[in-house]
Amino acid sequence: MKYQSRKKAVILLADGTIFHGKVVGDKEGTAFGEVCFNTGMTGYQEIFTDPSYFGQLMVTTNAHIGNYGTNEEEVESDSVKIAGLICKNFSYEYSRPNADKSLKEFLDESKLFAISDVDTRALVSYIRDNGAMNAVISTEVSNIAKLKQELAKVPSMEGLELASKVSADEPYFFGDENAKYKIAALDIGIKRNILRNLAQRDAYIKVFPYNASFEELSQWNPDGYFISNGPGDPEPLNNAIATAKDIIAKDKPLFGICLGHQVIALANGVSTYKMHNGHRGINHPIMNTLTGKGEITSQNHGFAINKEETEAHPDLEITHVHLNDHTVAGIRMKNKQVFSVQYHPEASPGPHDASYLFDQFFEMIETGSH
Repeated sequence: MKYQSRKKAVILLADGTIFHGKVVGDKEGTAFGEVCFNTGMTGYQEIFTDPSYFGQLMVTTNAHIGNYGTNEEEVESDSVKIAGLICKNFSYEYSRPNADKSLKEFLDESKLFAISDVDTRALVSYIRDNGAMNAVISTEVSNIAKLKQELAKVPSMEGLELASKVSADEPYFFGDENAKYKIAALDIGIKRNILRNLAQRDAYIKVFPYNASFEELSQWNPDGYFISNGPGDPEPLNNAIATAKDIIAKDKPLFGICLGHQVIALANGVSTYKMHNGHRGINHPIMNTLTGKGEITSQNHGFAINKEETEAHPDLEITHVHLNDHTVAGIRMKNKQVFSVQYHPEASPGPHDASYLFDQFFEMIETGSH
C-alpha cells in the first residue's frame, strides 16, 4: 500500500463542526465549497466531471472510490468540476481491464485536492440533519481559526450564479451535420452524455454559451431548443430565463433538464428555492403522473421549483413527482411545446428508465404536439 504515512486532514463545516481524515497521496492543500453527498455506487468519474457540481465538495457514500480506475471516455465535460473530494477508502490500485489510469493519476492531472479515511456515514448523517452548508477541507489541521476566517468569506450557494463559470465561451457543434434534426442547446453546464443522447436520435446540435439570446439561437433555424443542466442558483440566470421566455412565446419545441427545468419554471413565473438537502444519486424514485409508471432515476440538484405555485399555474401541469419527498420532478406547458424534468434521463452510468424523454422530445418536434 502506497503512502503509508499520509498527512492528517480536517473537514471544517460552516457551523464549526469538525471531521477528520487523511490526505489522498502526499500533497498538502486546502479546498472550499458547499459540502454535498452522492449515494451512487458507481460513476465517480462522471460525478467528478459533471459541471452541475462546480463549487462543491463531494462526499461519496460508497465505501470504495477509485477501485475501477478511470477511462478517458467516461467524462461529462473537459475537466474535473468538483471543488474537492471526501471519501472513506481511496483505492490507489485499480483492476478494470479497460481503465487507462488510476483515479489518483486522474485527480493529480486535475490538481484536485482529496481526502480519505473519513467517517463518511457520520458526515452524511450530519449533513442530512443539518442541511447542505459551506465547508473547507485542509491539511492545515493546527490552524482551525484561520480556516474559519477564510471559510466565512466563501459565498453561499443561494444566490450564486455559476453557469458562466462552466459554459462554453463560443458556440460549437456536436454530432453529424447531415442529421435529420437541428437542435439549439443553451449551455448552462451541459453534460456530454446529453449531447450523445440527442445525437443518437439523428440530431445535429449547436451548443450556445449561457448568455446567448433567442435571436442568436433562432438564426441557426433549429427544429427544437434545449436548456441544459448546470450548477448554482437558477434565479440569477436572467439571460437564460429571458431566452426561455422568448422560445415559449414563439411556441417552439423546448426541453429542459435540471437547471434548465428550473429556468423554464422561472420563465413561467414559478419561483425556486434552495433545498435543505439536494437529491444526488442514481436510485431516486420518480412517479410519472401521466402514465402512472415509476422510474428509478439519476439526480443531482440542490434547488427545486415551488410545488404550490406550479399547481396553481393555469398553463403548467406537473408530470413527474419525487416519491421520497413529493417535490416537483417534471412539468409541461398545457398549450405549448414545452416540457422539463428535474432529473437526468441521460444518466451515465445509469439507470436508463427515463431515456424515453429524449424520444418524447423528438416526437414533439415531429408532430408539433402540445
